[in-house]
Amino acid sequence: MDLERLLVDRLAPAFAAVAGGPVDPAVRRSQHADFQSDAALGLARRLGRPPREIAAEVRERAALADLCAAVDVSGPGFLNLTVSGQALGGLVSAMAADPRLGVPAVAGPETVVVDYSGPNVAKEMHVGHLRSTVIGDAAARTLEWLGHRVLRANHLGDWGTPFGMLIEHLLDLGEAGAAQELSMGDLDGFYKAARAKFDDDEAFRERSRRRVVALQGGDPATLRLWRLLVTQSESYFLTVYDLLDVTLTGDDFRGESSYHDQLAPTVEELDRLGLLRRSDGADCVFPPGSVGRDGEPLPLIVRKSDGGYGYPATDLAALRHRTGALGATRLLYVVGLPQRRHFEMVFAVGAQAGWLAAPVRAEHVGFGSILGPDGRMLRSRAGGSVKLVELLTEAVQRATALARERNPELSEAEAAEVGRAVGVGAIKYADLSGDRHKDYMLDWERMLSLDGNTAPYLQYAYSRVRSIFRRAGAAARPDADVSRPDAEVSLAEPAERALAIELVGFAAVVEEVADGLEFHRLTAYLHRLAVAFNAFYERCPVLRADGPMRESRLVLCELTGRVLRQGLDLLGIRTPERL
Repeated sequence: MDLERLLVDRLAPAFAAVAGGPVDPAVRRSQHADFQSDAALGLARRLGRPPREIAAEVRERAALADLCAAVDVSGPGFLNLTVSGQALGGLVSAMAADPRLGVPAVAGPETVVVDYSGPNVAKEMHVGHLRSTVIGDAAARTLEWLGHRVLRANHLGDWGTPFGMLIEHLLDLGEAGAAQELSMGDLDGFYKAARAKFDDDEAFRERSRRRVVALQGGDPATLRLWRLLVTQSESYFLTVYDLLDVTLTGDDFRGESSYHDQLAPTVEELDRLGLLRRSDGADCVFPPGSVGRDGEPLPLIVRKSDGGYGYPATDLAALRHRTGALGATRLLYVVGLPQRRHFEMVFAVGAQAGWLAAPVRAEHVGFGSILGPDGRMLRSRAGGSVKLVELLTEAVQRATALARERNPELSEAEAAEVGRAVGVGAIKYADLSGDRHKDYMLDWERMLSLDGNTAPYLQYAYSRVRSIFRRAGAAARPDADVSRPDAEVSLAEPAERALAIELVGFAAVVEEVADGLEFHRLTAYLHRLAVAFNAFYERCPVLRADGPMRESRLVLCELTGRVLRQGLDLLGIRTPERL
């Protein structure tokens, strides 16, 4: 169903024959035709021939008669390709009859670990957790839909020195009081109170240090109290994930504690491999190429001078476990860009140890920050981090008010359902629609706009599709897996052709996104599709058309709805029937 790939496959042998070897035809969309190839320009110097002459010879050799209505040489040597209406209609019909919308399941499924979200126990999730959670969930959904075995890993911060003070504070409050405070979601208050006592009270500080030793030593009473903190926190996290509509569950929690027993074996293996070096009393690995600002080798400290383990050891143990016990061949770490150097070093050590050897590979899926209207890091009015629940609640409230304004006939429950889909969708889309490496500004008015490259614009286009079928009556199949497979698609109008060309580009975009995890490419495609559909909707009557034309246009409508729904679902965004 991938029209661009079809054109590449037809042009590649012709270019190879002319050049005497493999050539990328460099096919891309064009304003001058449906597609354009500029490969002849790059060959000109190599072959010592005019590019227009090369392009003309390729045109004569290429088997395009059944696919293109016109193949023209233009400018300095471009090949302009205009797809025939019959071929395009056939591709649309085939895509409409395919439950997978022309996107094949992968031929060689991999086991992929997606490490994302990663909040800390006894701390509330804030806006800083949004990007990892949203991007990671989109990656997991997309790879899973393509047929990979996806293992979600929510790497909780549930171990280490702070838990001494947290457990002691819990004891001071009494288990019942602490459990009530934590179940009410006031994790930040609990943590801050413990921190304040730790900073101001020497006796509390000493108790906390002893409690850390007991925790790391496996003291049963201490472990029971620690589990109480973890359980209450995990319950809160699941509430946030439900509101955010992501696919993380309780089964996906993989706390730092789960690797505790693997830390010593991991370091011992590094030692056996001859990778450990003693530096200032600590056991370190010096990854090749890692140097500090002073030009000196930069160490990854895996065991501290006091014998304790830091998070580099935990990350190495997790990597070793994932590639070994879990058999993963692709590891995705969805963590902010400031951690880039750390993961480069961890991956380099993993490669030195043989845990990351082809085809096994690890990728840092980095991202920028969320900024406020002033262009600075987004903060609450009090100057602290914006709580994620508060951000999502405000988005849903704003979207619910918008839904009531646009559809006064909606019941309170219906408006709330639409408001959640639109509000949460707007938050996610704003995050995913820009280059993830860059910062972006949280702008409520733009995010919730029904115009432009926003989730509500796409959701509105989908609701337009649904309204057509509501008006069409019982004969329409609202949620079919295939779109009227017996109908012949004819493309007489320019708006029909433009919509069809966008539709058949879905497979190429999904495969590109699965490889590079650049979700703004999928959002850009969905936006182009919605724009093309809205132009088609305005210019090509559907239900008032006669006979075969009506059926053909219904196929275009239903297929558009299916692609929008599937594409948005890969991003974790719902598609309400009305908007």
